[in-house]
Amino acid sequence: MASNRLTPLAFSKLKATEQEQAISDGGGLFIRIRSIADGGALTFRYCYRIDGKQRWKNLSAKTLTAARDERDSIKAQVKKGVDPALEKKLEQERQRQKQLEEQAELTKQQALITVRDLFERWAATDLQNRKDGGKEIRRMFEKDVLPIIGGLAVADVKKGHITEITDALLLRGVNRMAKLILSLVRQMFRFAVDRDIIEFDPTASIRKAKIGGKSVERDRVLSEDEIRALYRQLPDANMIPSTECAIWIMLSTCCRVGELSKAKWEHIDFTAKTWLIPDEHSKNGKPHTIYLSDFTLAQFKRLAEFRESDIWLFMDRTKTTHVCDKSISKQVNDRQTARDLSNRSQHKDALRLTGGKWTPHDLRRTGATIMGNLGILPDVIEKCLNHTEQNKMKRVYQRQELKAEQAEAWRKLGERLELLARADGGNVVTFPTAAKA
Repeated sequence: MASNRLTPLAFSKLKATEQEQAISDGGGLFIRIRSIADGGALTFRYCYRIDGKQRWKNLSAKTLTAARDERDSIKAQVKKGVDPALEKKLEQERQRQKQLEEQAELTKQQALITVRDLFERWAATDLQNRKDGGKEIRRMFEKDVLPIIGGLAVADVKKGHITEITDALLLRGVNRMAKLILSLVRQMFRFAVDRDIIEFDPTASIRKAKIGGKSVERDRVLSEDEIRALYRQLPDANMIPSTECAIWIMLSTCCRVGELSKAKWEHIDFTAKTWLIPDEHSKNGKPHTIYLSDFTLAQFKRLAEFRESDIWLFMDRTKTTHVCDKSISKQVNDRQTARDLSNRSQHKDALRLTGGKWTPHDLRRTGATIMGNLGILPDVIEKCLNHTEQNKMKRVYQRQELKAEQAEAWRKLGERLELLARADGGNVVTFPTAAKA
């Protein structure tokens, strides 16, 4: 082999001719020189035998020294029984398969949607049909859900991610909110299952009863003694005057705080003494007319004295829309807490009553209970509350509105509240401990 090796000088003198040349360098290495007509290019080839068959392999080297090194490397492979030509094909196939796998993974990742993407799709499809367009649910998700799992792929969400959300709420002491958010998150993931975005709902095995303990139906009713105390305490509670009016309106009409916060002046008829709650503001989607007692009418007239808008009874801070119902509830809650509150700590217990903490919704329940104690029939009270009749037969066949009876019920409730408001000391006989409405 040594005698066949080209010297550097001999290699440098190689020239293209009119015929293609194959010049041996020994050890199976050949220098291939194309004809002048084909451009005269110089390349290297290695000739070897494997399994008794002769094979040729084109080398990638550009210099004679590099070609000899490449030849020796291939020769070592052949000695181990590896066919370089076949190995190249296998390597090409491996690279092709790798590329296909990488492309498939990329496609898979691109197809995966995040929880935030899912929420937006759910919101656009389902939540927009709710009365508020899903604004309240979006607020809750933006605060307590999406910061934790919003960036995760929907398919990657596990049970532990959900309990991380609910545990954070339980640590804040808002057990009912934890249950509500679990219910909403479950709705969202079931939406995803229905559309084949995921195969399994990660909330399916989480029992609602295990989140914050068993739910207890709230039954707080203010006693008449507490209502009298509320009259005495409200003036010193540093409340916004409109909120004071709101408290008495909710108690005397049994309306919901959300219905009152969205009330418009155009729906108040001071002459007919009525307040219309339109279908878009009522919980059951049905319009509801409240016949105002003199007691309630006085509160609306007081409210009109410092009205800030020609549209809304209760304006928000931006002076562009109605106040959020959470605002009224927060003002009531902040005055029943032992915590220090910025610039109004002296009022933190101003609305604390002997029966314990109360909410605006408890005023609705209290008003209905007083109606019952005054002898108002249950069917009339249900009409005043604008409840949907649960009995299907009655709902279909008994369509009477009982308007006169409702007006009388609100009148009696107003007179009772007026009596409690005028009473000082103990000169009014109160009802026994209020029963549940």
